Amino acid sequence: MKAIDLKTFGAADVLQLADVPEPEVRPTDLLVRVHAAGVNRADLTHRTGGYGHPNFGDSTIMGLEMAGEVIAKGAEVTGFEVGDRVMGVVGGGAYAEQARIDYRMAMPVPASLDYVQAAAIPEVFVTAHEAMMHLAQLKPGHSVLIHAAAGGVGSAAVQLAHATGATVYATAQGRKRARVEHLGANVVIDYTTQDFAEVIAENTQGRGVDVVIDFVGEPYFARNLASLAYGGRLIQVGILGGGGQVSVALQDILYRHLRIIGTVMKSRTPSEKHAMIQRFRAHWLERFDEAAGLAPVVDSTFALSRAADAHRRMESAENVGKIILTMAPADLV
Repeated sequence: MKAIDLKTFGAADVLQLADVPEPEVRPTDLLVRVHAAGVNRADLTHRTGGYGHPNFGDSTIMGLEMAGEVIAKGAEVTGFEVGDRVMGVVGGGAYAEQARIDYRMAMPVPASLDYVQAAAIPEVFVTAHEAMMHLAQLKPGHSVLIHAAAGGVGSAAVQLAHATGATVYATAQGRKRARVEHLGANVVIDYTTQDFAEVIAENTQGRGVDVVIDFVGEPYFARNLASLAYGGRLIQVGILGGGGQVSVALQDILYRHLRIIGTVMKSRTPSEKHAMIQRFRAHWLERFDEAAGLAPVVDSTFALSRAADAHRRMESAENVGKIILTMAPADLV
């Protein structure tokens, strides 16, 4: 089968289409003919050697989410049949014609969505739900500050927060304001010209927000804590701005009853990942079938053979929503 075979680390040009063996089906696997795969920032780290040559459980091939058609299944699989349309999170292997996925990490594709739209859901919406709904316990009437709101997880988080009935503050570049407002943000803060902590203080009369969802890390840490209300929760989902060292006055955490929680799907145990998928599926999956419900945000699509261009698009930070690779026959030459 055709796949992106990463033989050496480096710039986007190292992503080359090659012939590789088809995956072997394990007892709990679905074998999927991949129609579309999501591109994630973790893929950039993979390409440049940040993980070494990893096997995240399913494959050493790049790619952490996909959508396609089941073409075979293992003996222990329940709930899925050959011919089903599925989407889900994989431990590598999505940049390929075929991929295997533990059936407990798979979800049916909502009837109203095509494969490209479906591939834009699993990683970002599951991560957003886990961070904001499960860990931060966001409720109707709460307020939330979502950083990098035009990105994949950020755009999903804005939608879920809006659908929950929360007041949504979001940071994004000013030229992306209209798109983020369309997703459901009440106030969009241009992080290039505005101090988000000052905007939050002004808009909340100094109270702060109940939840902060952050992907940036050290450069935002102090202002994130300052932006939290009494009992507020900071959920650290990424460190795009650098891990670094942070300092905090412990009395602030103590007397303001703050909580700081980190979450990364990749380092979770298999059973924890299965639970994350099921929590998202039970709470939100049917909402993608409603006319006024949730919608995956697709920025652009690239043929699998143009994976390098897809990575360049992500590196440019110009995207709003997900970048998707497609595996139509014409895309595999």
